[in-house]
Amino acid sequence: MKERIDSRATAGFAQTRRSFLHSAAAAGAGLALSPMVAGQTDNSKKPDDINVALLGAGTQGYVLMNDCLKIPGIRFKAVCDIWTAYNQKRASGLLRKYYHEHNTYVDYKEMLDKEKDLDAVIIATPDFWHADHAVDCLKAGLHVYCEKEMSNTLEGARRMAQAAKETGRLLQIGHQRRSNPRYIFCYEKLLKEAKLLGQITAVNGQWNRAVAPPRIVPKGKEIDTNTLARYGYKSMQQLRNWRWYKGLGGGPIVDLGSHQIDIYNWFLEAQPKSVIASGRTNYYDKKTHEWYDTVMAVYEYQTPQGPVTAFYQTLSANSSNGYFESFMGTEGTLVITEYPSSRCSVYREEWVLEAKWDKWVKKGYLKKVEGLDQPESEDAVGEVRPPSPLPPKYDMLVKMNKPFHQPHLENFFDAIRGKAKLNCPAEIGYETAVAVLKVNEAAEAERKLNFKPEEFKV
Repeated sequence: MKERIDSRATAGFAQTRRSFLHSAAAAGAGLALSPMVAGQTDNSKKPDDINVALLGAGTQGYVLMNDCLKIPGIRFKAVCDIWTAYNQKRASGLLRKYYHEHNTYVDYKEMLDKEKDLDAVIIATPDFWHADHAVDCLKAGLHVYCEKEMSNTLEGARRMAQAAKETGRLLQIGHQRRSNPRYIFCYEKLLKEAKLLGQITAVNGQWNRAVAPPRIVPKGKEIDTNTLARYGYKSMQQLRNWRWYKGLGGGPIVDLGSHQIDIYNWFLEAQPKSVIASGRTNYYDKKTHEWYDTVMAVYEYQTPQGPVTAFYQTLSANSSNGYFESFMGTEGTLVITEYPSSRCSVYREEWVLEAKWDKWVKKGYLKKVEGLDQPESEDAVGEVRPPSPLPPKYDMLVKMNKPFHQPHLENFFDAIRGKAKLNCPAEIGYETAVAVLKVNEAAEAERKLNFKPEEFKV
């Protein structure tokens, strides 16, 4: 199914531009450019303009498209989604508003066959489609930005990484914290350069969400059962809530935890040696939520500094303390989150001399926060206890002033133009998939599972 909206550019210009971009991407494979500083260009048509298709226009696809619209030189030429009456219509309407001339499709293979002027595809379909969609797009000669999880199976993730290598096209996996200026600053400056935490011995992280009803289907906008079955769904309920169904998604540890477990691997510069996990359904009806709603996992790492124990939990029936990652070392603690808040801070252990951290305050990396002593309190028998001082707190002076996904998309497009290296290429996405999917195995096995080093290799 195809709806013609309009066309753009001459065939000669398209060929020149596409040849330029493909050669630039190949040349840029060896370049390194920190995404902490993002360049801006004007919006005129140039040989390095990038023509993009959106494959999967649901909630996440719509967010990615919105962020792309803020990036100069990006032109959407096609939208593909099986839900024509809702997802596809909404995305197409927004692109019209921003004067992006484009076509709409239901069948992605038809899109690949007919759209000869594409340079890249953004894939935001459910996890179980990622491998087929990414492999076919890469083999069609397109660069691919694919949302995490890379795939809901390791076999699928492996096929994607192999296709990227065989075709020479770029494959960026959507672990967007890898391009977040705050996370890059913490890794490069606070951990690598300043070594503020000393030896990291423990990590703690979570992503908790409040009770939420199933996503509803707008009346009169249902997809017919034959189309649903063709694309792997038994009902509109499954289509709207695919993350909760086995075979479609990977449950909350994949949907949420993979973002943060990826940070564990990155900041620790290691892969886990083992994992033990508990996954249970404590609240939701198992008929509508096939995956567990509560998971707690413990990883063991052997890092260049020494052993580390890392805990992670995700809850789907309580939102206490939201989501964050905490890295605890002998000299300090780093607490960081993607969401802008005062939680992004570094805490100095009291025995560490303040002078040791003053260097980094003067350098502009940190700002000390004063007045953190706790007030006096009474115990159960009415005796007044003296205040217990909190660890000295320092705020980091790097802000994230863009939508969450925009820097990661900018990194992808800069890599296509040959100006950067991908921050999360297929190899890294695969390593994270290995670490994350093992949690589901450990929860089912009800015992500790070990990783073999070769498991992390494609």
